[in-house]
Amino acid sequence: MTPDRSSEDTGGEPLARSVMIAGEMLNWSDLHPEDGEPATGGQVPSALLDAVLRPDDKVLAAGPHSLEVLALIAGRVTSVDVLVRSAPDAEEIADQLEGHPLRVFCGSLDHFGPEHGESSYDVVVALDGLPRLVGPDTIVLTWADALAALKTRLAPEGRLLVAAANPFGVERLVLPGVTATVPSDEAWPRDIRGSVEAPAGLKAVQAALGDAATAYAVYPSLVDAKVALVDASDSLAGVVAARAVAERYPDLTLMDPYRVVQDAFAAGLGAELAPGWYFAVGTDLPTVLGEVPQGPGVLLEETLLAALKIDDHAALRRTVPGYVTWLRSLDADAAAVASPDNVLADGTAYKVFGGSEGIAGSGDALVVGQLARFVRRSLEAASRQPWASGGDARDLTARLAAMAGITVTEELWASVADGNEPVTPTGYAEQLATIVRLSEELADASAQASWFESQLDGIRRSRPYRIGQAVLNPARVVVKRVRRTTGR
Repeated sequence: MTPDRSSEDTGGEPLARSVMIAGEMLNWSDLHPEDGEPATGGQVPSALLDAVLRPDDKVLAAGPHSLEVLALIAGRVTSVDVLVRSAPDAEEIADQLEGHPLRVFCGSLDHFGPEHGESSYDVVVALDGLPRLVGPDTIVLTWADALAALKTRLAPEGRLLVAAANPFGVERLVLPGVTATVPSDEAWPRDIRGSVEAPAGLKAVQAALGDAATAYAVYPSLVDAKVALVDASDSLAGVVAARAVAERYPDLTLMDPYRVVQDAFAAGLGAELAPGWYFAVGTDLPTVLGEVPQGPGVLLEETLLAALKIDDHAALRRTVPGYVTWLRSLDADAAAVASPDNVLADGTAYKVFGGSEGIAGSGDALVVGQLARFVRRSLEAASRQPWASGGDARDLTARLAAMAGITVTEELWASVADGNEPVTPTGYAEQLATIVRLSEELADASAQASWFESQLDGIRRSRPYRIGQAVLNPARVVVKRVRRTTGR
């Protein structure tokens, strides 16, 4: 068990590993919530802490952080004080991290006074944000007051790490908020004069923290961060963020999550529409947290979609054969992950972007499988299709394969994984767009049929046609009689 820091901190009085300070919640857990978000954790907060912490630091970890994050902090610094509102969580943290230089204080932030913990800390960590630092006993506490309370515990040259959720992030655009008005266990009454929710918008939070704060756009969420970016305008970083959001929302959504994030980054709104932000005050930090592959070029999928959007058949006939030729030059393992959504194209040069789910097969079957994957993704995103195909994945794949000299036979198509599965647009908006596109194709086909019918009717009414019919009818009768008599 970790020795108590008693001689200097408490004037010789032993200090317990877990201390109740008032405002604690006895029948509540933020580490294991029943209808809420779990404690923040993962590789991105760990990477941020790796860049900030120093061996001689005294740290305050305020709010719920995963046991892995707390263990990382405790393993790198001189001492750690943890402030949580949940009594069961406090006991679990003290038990699981026994042997580390760590104390646990259980209660709400407004009761965490100078008599608790250190008088000042080198680092204050609140990467879960501030709302879960208080319980139902704290009716009034604004975000600004909570932030000020944490800042008062910082040493003069201290470093502050704090998170804030975005009330208008990409999840508002892609996920129906059907339960927004249904009270959760955490929706206890508060005073109208203020709550611990962060100000709305990135600019408002930055203004409260000051110009010294470095802001990271966090994707896909604060509690499951996969990537955090200072520069949220980089297109390749946007790809990583888009993949993370798409993985978080795999079911039917309002809009295709992948395309929403891609379009947000392309419009320069990657930071403003991030699900949340990390803010670091008082330290130099890396600009990217998480794995973001670098290199020249753009995703091949984006190039192909741009060509489809404007019916640029010439660009398709240039790009598809070049991609297929490069794909055939790879070994089986490399070709399996070299799908258009995972390949950077820089002119005629191609490079695999990052990790991706592989495609089974070899030879023409592998090539057709990769093209079919692109077709499926374009149909899921309700991308414009320059051919009236009725949304048939096989027909569209066959057209692209033909550009590379491949004929998609029944046997070849049967070898494509999920080739015969129906393609459903990812979001409601994409479904409506697909319905509109198919309705327009049907209307065009109907108009063409009506036009041809009117032309045929005009021909039948013309004088030359009627003369021809009059001449040919007797001849037909004679021919039929001859055939009957000769048996031919």
